[in-house]
Amino acid sequence: MPVPKVGQYAERSMMITPDHLEAFARLSGDRNPAHFDDSFARGIGFDGRIAHGAVTASLLSAVLGMDLPGPGSIFLEQRIRFTKPVYPGDRITARLAVAKVREDKPIVTLSAVVTKADGTRVAEGELVVLVREPATA
Repeated sequence: MPVPKVGQYAERSMMITPDHLEAFARLSGDRNPAHFDDSFARGIGFDGRIAHGAVTASLLSAVLGMDLPGPGSIFLEQRIRFTKPVYPGDRITARLAVAKVREDKPIVTLSAVVTKADGTRVAEGELVVLVREPATA
């Protein structure tokens, strides 16, 4: 896989479901009632239960690992800021764009944005990634 060029981008979309929240809770042990109890979530200022931030960010991982740069890419750093809540039933789109390519190493910096279907930005940040070419057998 060649190192991508500045300006290249890729995106993926998915509908957030209660199953995503449950799967993440099983994996992480995070059963904060903000993610499972609508009344609790409303009591702390949301419209209902919200998706874990990591569920939202996981779509960025899918873009990185499968599309840009793609298989063999390894996270070195990530900085994500969550700007709005994501609720079950929201369709989100994660977009990564190459912002910088190091000349001395196969390392790229990607700008990251996650939006809802209505265009509302729910997360933004920057990922630094090592691009590795898979060995051939």
